[in-house]
Amino acid sequence: MKWIMTLVITVVVAGLYLPRLTAWLGLTRLPGDISVRVGGRELRFPFGSVVLLSLLATALFRWL
Repeated sequence: MKWIMTLVITVVVAGLYLPRLTAWLGLTRLPGDISVRVGGRELRFPFGSVVLLSLLATALFRWL
């Protein structure tokens, strides 16, 4: 049960901070990032940014 709660909290925190982190790193418009305008709202799906950040995190944790 604890690992499910940890997983949910991690996903929520990553979902809240990933847009700010990608903007801070300058990764806002990578190939693979999809942006759709629906009803006056812009929905962003940063697939390319997520893959790049995942590779960076994997390299960092393997190095440590």
